[in-house]
Amino acid sequence: MRKNNMKLKEEGKGYRVFTVFNTILMALVVLVTAYPLWYVIIASLSDPSSMLTDYGLMWLPKFPLSLETYEFALLNPLVMSGMKSTLFIVVVGVSVNMVFTCLGAYVMSLRRSIFRKPLTIMFIFTMYFNGGIIPTYLNVQSFGLMNSLWSVIIPVAINTYNMLILRSAFVAVPDSLVEVARIDGASHARILVQIFLPLSGATLAVMVLYYAVGHWNAWFYASLFIQKPEMYPLQVVLRQIILLNKNASASAAALTDNASSMLLELVKYALIVISSAPILILYPFLQRFFTKGVMVGAIKG
Repeated sequence: MRKNNMKLKEEGKGYRVFTVFNTILMALVVLVTAYPLWYVIIASLSDPSSMLTDYGLMWLPKFPLSLETYEFALLNPLVMSGMKSTLFIVVVGVSVNMVFTCLGAYVMSLRRSIFRKPLTIMFIFTMYFNGGIIPTYLNVQSFGLMNSLWSVIIPVAINTYNMLILRSAFVAVPDSLVEVARIDGASHARILVQIFLPLSGATLAVMVLYYAVGHWNAWFYASLFIQKPEMYPLQVVLRQIILLNKNASASAAALTDNASSMLLELVKYALIVISSAPILILYPFLQRFFTKGVMVGAIKG
């Protein structure tokens, strides 16, 4: 009995040591990953003239607080046009994605369909093999989608991985509900809309977030298919400003070289915050669906 108590005490002590070590390690990981984002936020709110005197590691913004960088960024006409283009791509793109993903997942979930297995093989094949950039460019060009926002929506109208996750959620729907609906004369469209979709709400929320984040952060296809600056989405505008420094204006030209350089640097931080804020705001509202929605695809099917 005494030996068992000693063993339990030793195990309890080891567990406490591990807990303390693990907590410290995780705190350091959080600090390392969160600090760059925190630095971008406080730097974008700092006064440019104050940043000239001390530009390095900091934990608080340089007072007085200033919104000059945000005003300067929002005065750039490309930023506003990029925001409009990105909102169109996200809203329309997610709608197109969800329609095709739901239809494909529904067909793949039909146990009695003779096309289920060949369609599944065909869809999975596209996950590992594709035509490449040049055939994609030629297809977009032949369909007359160049310099159109549809060129960044249609080529990615469906994601096979997301469709497989949603298909697993549809497979989890009880067959009895589907059979009762068929006896009542319900069509496939009615079964999909009134049975499958309401019972797969968590997975659908995850799909919406996946697609929305993908469209919001996408820039490669837009830079490839769109040559008109006024049609650039926000991420392409941000890339142009950060990499090519195409944000010079009369306000920046009136400043000294050092002040102008610092202002342009802080404007980049402001643009990063502007481009990241919508997704960071949306994420907490859909986070609670993650575990349930994704685990359905991991366990079922």
